[in-house]
Amino acid sequence: MHNEAEPNAKQFVILIAEDEPEIADIIRAYLTKHRMKTLYAENGRKALLLHKTHKPDLVLLDVQMPELDGWQVLSEVRHRCNTPVIMLTSMDQDIDKLMGLRIGADDYVVKPFNPAEVVARVQAVLRRTESINSQAQHLTKLTMGNIEIDLENYQVTAVQKDERYTLNLTLTEFKLLVHLARNPKRVYNREELMIACLPEGETLERTVDSHISKLRKKLEAVSVQGIPVGVRGVGYKFGSYE
Repeated sequence: MHNEAEPNAKQFVILIAEDEPEIADIIRAYLTKHRMKTLYAENGRKALLLHKTHKPDLVLLDVQMPELDGWQVLSEVRHRCNTPVIMLTSMDQDIDKLMGLRIGADDYVVKPFNPAEVVARVQAVLRRTESINSQAQHLTKLTMGNIEIDLENYQVTAVQKDERYTLNLTLTEFKLLVHLARNPKRVYNREELMIACLPEGETLERTVDSHISKLRKKLEAVSVQGIPVGVRGVGYKFGSYE
């Protein structure tokens, strides 16, 4: 049968954030039938707690939920990581779909929906995510807009029309740029960047600001504007290239 998983196939964990238990139960039954493990949150606050503690492979996220709505949950998830998110909405309006995609949703499904369609969307997003992650492990170059990052040779090149400019970055600046570019939708706080990119001796979060400022000035010198982007009260993200 097509629903049978391979013996060694990964069992994906899906977080269902939906305040209507009947709908959640139907989705859970269909996902379980396709050999997926499920978690359930009836409100936005619990959804964020389960996301943090269990690190699911994908989140099915209702827009209208108590305590924290879907947009707030999605925004916080994107601050944390790149977990795929499919929005569930009863509002069949383009503005709602666009808001979700702008904040960083991977897909959306409009209520009322066929549960089989939800499963198909989940499988499609998971396949796409697995493919991207697999490619990233073997990646030697990143291209974001007019910036080319050579991961093997620690070289960054800005392409402007017919001209190519090689940037003279420090190792810390290079690490910061790569770290942000790998997940351009995500906003990283200073502590995360400090742990991932700075030398062990640099333990002050404000040091991150100094390195980011120097990196931005070097990019601006070759007409690359707005990278990295500061997010007030949170930290930094790569920029507008996604």
